[in-house]
Amino acid sequence: MTNEEVRQRIKEIKKDFRQIMDGATASQMRDRGLNYKVNWGATLPRLREMADEIGQDYTLAVELWKENTRECKILATMLMPHSEMTPDLMELWMEQTPNVEIAEQAVFNLYQYLNFASTKAFVWLSSENILTQTCGYHILSRLFMSKATPSERDINEFIDQALTALQSDSPILKKAAMQSIVHFADLGLVYERIAKSAIRHIGADFL
Repeated sequence: MTNEEVRQRIKEIKKDFRQIMDGATASQMRDRGLNYKVNWGATLPRLREMADEIGQDYTLAVELWKENTRECKILATMLMPHSEMTPDLMELWMEQTPNVEIAEQAVFNLYQYLNFASTKAFVWLSSENILTQTCGYHILSRLFMSKATPSERDINEFIDQALTALQSDSPILKKAAMQSIVHFADLGLVYERIAKSAIRHIGADFL
């Protein structure tokens, strides 16, 4: 598509958002502290239906992500072809991620499927940015859920970083770290023993 065709397509998509807007959902998000410049409150199943109708499209995904609206960013993560997402673009999108909802959707719809997902996740665990760290734990949770097993070196790094996160002052980071430890433990008995031993070491409760 030409630049003009992309701009026109985005206008059409925004019109579709208005038709599926849900004020109650948008209000609930504001109550949870998820404030967006523009939020139509479209539900995730409806956005998925739109994505399935549009089909994967790199150019459209890139341009939608640039829009400062909830629905555009989520739809972008659904439309981006996994094979065309690069580490640099993933890093840029993380820097431009406004809140934990968009981070979670990016992980669920896109990041977990990238062949460099694990590498990027471990880099993000040591970030000074809380949201970036949180996104790293969400990626690892998804990889553990898909039965991806880490190397011994990665296990040691993961446990060390997760224990530090669990002792932070950030509720979202602590929750993401604990979820990742739980999914790590689900990999098998050995992993469960490692997780429980680590949790006991800092006097925390294993969920």
